[in-house]
Amino acid sequence: MHPVVSSLENTLIVSCQAYPGEPMRDPGTMAKVAAAVEQGGASAVRAQGLEDIRQVAAAVDVPVIGIWKDGAEGVFITPTLEHALAVTDAGCDILALDGTARPRPDGRSLAETVTAIRERWDGPLMADCDGLDSGLAAAELGIDIIGTTLAGYTGARPRTDGPDLELLSALAEQLDGDRLLVAEGRVHTPQQAAAARDAGARAVVVGTAITHPTTITTWFRDAAVR
Repeated sequence: MHPVVSSLENTLIVSCQAYPGEPMRDPGTMAKVAAAVEQGGASAVRAQGLEDIRQVAAAVDVPVIGIWKDGAEGVFITPTLEHALAVTDAGCDILALDGTARPRPDGRSLAETVTAIRERWDGPLMADCDGLDSGLAAAELGIDIIGTTLAGYTGARPRTDGPDLELLSALAEQLDGDRLLVAEGRVHTPQQAAAARDAGARAVVVGTAITHPTTITTWFRDAAVR
């Protein structure tokens, strides 16, 4: 296992992202958020967009998992080889990309994309998967980190209220020890993070519940306003 990947085992990773049009949608702001979660004990941060990756990498000492979201439908998380290489050039420590079998905008398969990346970059890869088949296929390609990021968002699996514990258990049973299984997606409470670890995740990613005040505010508003 790559040393950067092994350093994430039994840890919390925090995703530091804001949506377009929001007040916090600013690379400098995200860099400060990343520095804050590092102080809180995050082992790594996940950053979206090239300038965010550059500024976050300069602001923290922990590994940066880089992605580039482009579009809103289909494959849009680091969707092409061009996006992937730009993310690595921006200074990420781990490159994350869509790990599903869905068609990609540049026509390459996931396998072809990974092969081309490996010819130019030797850092760890993370696959954002949507089910058991995609997770196992990504592992077969030698991808270092298998995440449940897209479970419930592509139609491959029903959307659960919280992390997909059934999927985590199934992946944990079949992945070998050289792959880091990471729970990501709808981890909104410490109890859900613990449940994800109990289901077999070897690390947990939390985003919205830590770094998205707009959404957190709506949760409390809905509970308090009657």
